[in-house]
Amino acid sequence: MLAGAGAFLALALAAIALPSVPGDLATRECLLVLATPPVVATLRVINHAGSWRLLFPATLLLLVAFPRARKRWWIWIGLMLAAPAAEGLLKILIGRARPEDPSMGFPSGHATAAAAFFGAVFYLAQSLSPPARTLVRVGAVLAIVLVALARVILRAHWPADTIAGIGLGLAFASAATLLAEPGRSAAEIAGRRR
Repeated sequence: MLAGAGAFLALALAAIALPSVPGDLATRECLLVLATPPVVATLRVINHAGSWRLLFPATLLLLVAFPRARKRWWIWIGLMLAAPAAEGLLKILIGRARPEDPSMGFPSGHATAAAAFFGAVFYLAQSLSPPARTLVRVGAVLAIVLVALARVILRAHWPADTIAGIGLGLAFASAATLLAEPGRSAAEIAGRRR
């Protein structure tokens, strides 16, 4: 939780205090080289994995798939409501424009949503058998990274916007995890096997 919150805070301070976040322009230009028509078409599909319209109903599927999620269902529903509310408020407070649009883009809502949802999936996968757990966790991490890349390559965000969104979303997912396991530390939750 502290790593995600720390990454978000550092990038937010840079976005507020500096005319541009160091490395943002160069990283964006490197990623835009990948924007061939097939890549863009693929990323338009992947982009939906960061949409609240898809992820909020998907949260209901978590309640079906994972008994641990059903036990404290309000935490996971709350996660998917609190993360976008915070992201929307932070966009207004920070006021950093998107690269090709004057609307506010820091932090990325898609990256925040993907990190919150797939961060929860990563935690809930703890109850799966080792091979399934590994597969689900790798898929969750890959989904977060691909959504962030999609937002940059589709020209919707600066790289720092998406990294900050990931940090914010993971901080919320970590907080939800700690609430779901009262009395346990983050280290105990991460290391526990079932």
